[in-house]
Amino acid sequence: MLFFYLYANSFQGDLDKVIVSVDSIKVLDENKIDKRAHLDVRFNLQNPTSIVLTVSTINYQVYANGNNIGEGHFTTEDIPEAGRPALFANSNLTLPTTFDLVNSDQIAKEYSEITTGQPIKYEVKGQVTIESFLTAIIKDFDLSFG
Repeated sequence: MLFFYLYANSFQGDLDKVIVSVDSIKVLDENKIDKRAHLDVRFNLQNPTSIVLTVSTINYQVYANGNNIGEGHFTTEDIPEAGRPALFANSNLTLPTTFDLVNSDQIAKEYSEITTGQPIKYEVKGQVTIESFLTAIIKDFDLSFG
């Protein structure tokens, strides 16, 4: 049993080599009555290892021009591991998520700039859970985009 535990943990260094980036952040739609917009946030994961991996969760906060505009979540936890999107060895995987942007007094300027297509400097901070067939890690990320 100890051997299995040590063997499984030997892959954690490989899982930590996965590179997380943001491909794009775009407005999908806007509901002016409810003062909400949906943003399409696309994460790109690059697997430089020789093992197949999966991603079970991505929890993140989005900042626009330095101001926190909310948090988002991506999950495949309710899907069996065999059915999750695979991050194959030496390849890339793009995972789309929908971010719910809610207009408020604190972010009114950023909301207006985002929904009218103005240039925005985004920062996305969070954690991704990367899993192999034997182990999992939680990796922090802090990404700039735009």
